Amino acid sequence: MTLISKTVRGEGHDRFEKIPVQVYATPLSAVKAMAAEIAAAIREKERAREACVLGLATGMSPVLLYRELVRMHVEEGLSFKNVITFNLDEYYPMPRESEQSYYYFMHKYLFNHVDIDPANVHIPDGTLKIEAIDTFCKNYEASIEAVGGIDIQVLGIGRTGHIGFNEPGSLQTSKTRLVYLDELTRKDAVKDFGGHDKVPTRAITMGVNTIMKAKRIMLMAWGEKKAPIIKTSVEDHITSRVPATFLQEHPNVQFFIDEKAAEELTRVNFPWLVSDVQWNDKLIRKAAVWLCQKVQKPILKVENKDYEEYGMSDLVKRFGSANKVNIQVFNDLQHTITGWPGGKPDADDSTRPERAVPYPKRVLIFSPHPDDDVISMGGTFARLVEQGHEVHVAYQTSGNIAVADDYTYQMMDIVAAFSRYMEGDTCKMDEELARLKEVISKRAAGDGEPRELLAYKGAIRRAEALAACRYIGVPRARVHFLNLPFYETGSEKKSPLGADDIRIVIDLLREIRPHQVYAAGDLADPHGTHGICLEAILLAYDAICEEEWFKECYTWWYRGAWQEWNIENVDMAVPISPSELAIKRQAIYRHCSQNNGPVFPGDDPREFWQRAEERNRHTADLYDKLGMAEYEAMEVFVKYNHVKTRSGNV
Repeated sequence: MTLISKTVRGEGHDRFEKIPVQVYATPLSAVKAMAAEIAAAIREKERAREACVLGLATGMSPVLLYRELVRMHVEEGLSFKNVITFNLDEYYPMPRESEQSYYYFMHKYLFNHVDIDPANVHIPDGTLKIEAIDTFCKNYEASIEAVGGIDIQVLGIGRTGHIGFNEPGSLQTSKTRLVYLDELTRKDAVKDFGGHDKVPTRAITMGVNTIMKAKRIMLMAWGEKKAPIIKTSVEDHITSRVPATFLQEHPNVQFFIDEKAAEELTRVNFPWLVSDVQWNDKLIRKAAVWLCQKVQKPILKVENKDYEEYGMSDLVKRFGSANKVNIQVFNDLQHTITGWPGGKPDADDSTRPERAVPYPKRVLIFSPHPDDDVISMGGTFARLVEQGHEVHVAYQTSGNIAVADDYTYQMMDIVAAFSRYMEGDTCKMDEELARLKEVISKRAAGDGEPRELLAYKGAIRRAEALAACRYIGVPRARVHFLNLPFYETGSEKKSPLGADDIRIVIDLLREIRPHQVYAAGDLADPHGTHGICLEAILLAYDAICEEEWFKECYTWWYRGAWQEWNIENVDMAVPISPSELAIKRQAIYRHCSQNNGPVFPGDDPREFWQRAEERNRHTADLYDKLGMAEYEAMEVFVKYNHVKTRSGNV
């Protein structure tokens, strides 16, 4: 059998990309291409009466691939009877029946749904005694060699650049072995285990050498969180600090990635360095901002020679001079700045981000968790209220699992003390709180959240959200707690988005009929809730987009605690004064359960208010260095124009 790379590469890519990369619009389109190639290999081997040996990966990235292979088995008759599989890795120690085990994962998503012979399935054994692991690993290597090696090795990639569990420092000669997991890898696994202390510190993994012996390697990566490591793996030099860079030396490797994971590749991020480009206003702004940062000049001081030195002479030729480019970009950026996010009444709005009329507007702020609104856009939120708009806030999820048991216990003590003050030493409230405290004391590591405890924690988050809204000036009647059902599982693993979730969003939109919607476009949320909440809004939009009121509704995406919009994408920038930044901080403080060490902090150990202020000040500093007015801080937004591309079946 001949396995041929099908990569399409532009002529300019070779200067930067040392691994063939194919970029797809969506993960689904990428996995369809991968599955088609794997299926073709299986069938070719079947015709030759030979076994097809697959190396398989786990984690969230390959789930779609396995679903597509199962579909091909059910609908197209793809047989796995001649398939032999070897999985990359397994946590150690790890019982097979555990939901976190890769044995469980592979059977859940693939093996239980196809006709593979169980004797042909090989997965590292996380139940072994420590003294048996070395022999097992040697036998694992021998088993791969005995069947002629791996025909196609499927890989994901970790943010450390690990392939399998070959963490930074792994050698190119490494074979199957027991390893210690990198701290970042363990942090990324917290959502699967329900707590950092529950994530194993070790794993059994194929080595880099084992992987490199495969005849064909297919690596997949989805989402913007993977973009930095994809760029490093593909464009930087080979180093053991990033084990995926070893793949640059494989003769038949291909990366299958979506557009989000490709965002930091030079051909995507700085296309003018790779080949001729079709310039548009946003790309011109991006290139000019990048150039300003390179030459450390404000936009109106950049010269012809600067553009020429950094590969943009064609842009100067298009405009006639650097000055003309600079003036366009300066005006473009200047017009994003407004102190009136809801529109300024009785003003010329031809160059403003928002319309002057109607005024005041009905504004709906969607917040995935009960604090994303003030963390992400607290200054703009306060400005909208101050300027007289009818501001509604919709908290899409309860956020109940993000309240620590110890904090919950403390709140119960406060309630109990108040109850005794009002009713004496004994009361029904005392009995109920004592019961909940007992629930906390009996919880073991790995236990899910008891329903009665979730109700109390949800009440804490609601009270905090109401306090923040009250501080900013939003009445209770305009605060909406949606409690979308997908979230209410009691664990970090959420249910799929359903019709009930979407219906709740539709009903609220139709009830309020907002002139403005603000929502989280932050897909870097480490637990995925923001992405699901955004999808609920977009699917709701599909159902209402033909209604007359919606045609006059502007949608603005903000970003949350984990990242900010790049300046080239910004459509509206709202300056925040020192006093308004203090208001934002005070609103964030109202979310007491999330201060002093939130349950889910992500990679950044700082408090949420610190992250938000640093990000807002950094944005203002960028505008300042480009030659705009100097502000204390800025919150920025991207305008979203809905195009119905989904089914709309609700």
